[in-house]
Amino acid sequence: MTDKPASTQLRVGRLVKAHGLKGALKLELYTDDPDGRFVPGAAFTLQVPEASPWHGKSVTVREFRWMNSHPVLFLEGVEDRDAAESLVKAILWIDQDPDAVSEDDAWFDHQLVGLQVHRGEERVGRIVRVDHFPAQDLLIVQRDGSDDEILVPFVSAIVPEVDVANGRVIVTPPPGLFEDLPAGDEDESSAADVRADDGQKPTD
Repeated sequence: MTDKPASTQLRVGRLVKAHGLKGALKLELYTDDPDGRFVPGAAFTLQVPEASPWHGKSVTVREFRWMNSHPVLFLEGVEDRDAAESLVKAILWIDQDPDAVSEDDAWFDHQLVGLQVHRGEERVGRIVRVDHFPAQDLLIVQRDGSDDEILVPFVSAIVPEVDVANGRVIVTPPPGLFEDLPAGDEDESSAADVRADDGQKPTD
């Protein structure tokens, strides 16, 4: 089982691969401001399996660099490749700044999880998590009356409205995303083909 920090924290990155021999780690970013987040001295809570030697610990940034357009992180106390390997797949969390100003069309993951999903006036499910990928973010929606999870690209063409205050999002999905289509009626332009730069995504 993996511990996950409380919802008052924000997920800002994931350590994906050891880099070189001096403890560097390549970083998958979940923040729009990596140079501001990963400054020397910044501390992060780790989300790792209970069996990990890093379970229950935090890490502090020693240095942040861009190498061949890839973000690379050096952490205090991680001095060699073996130590870096022990942190691969760890997720980095930081306390949310209560004074931070929200951006238009940008939401934190914990603001989205739990929102009801409506297609027109019909409720079709609720958001159970947000998955982040380089091309786009996905809202994982559990369909009402079922254990099925629907992967909804988080772009304005499919999710035109997010109403956190009223606890819902409006979706305009392509045919077949929330229901089975009759044979031969599938729309070739599937939801996965929608470009990520057409819409909004969660911030850090």
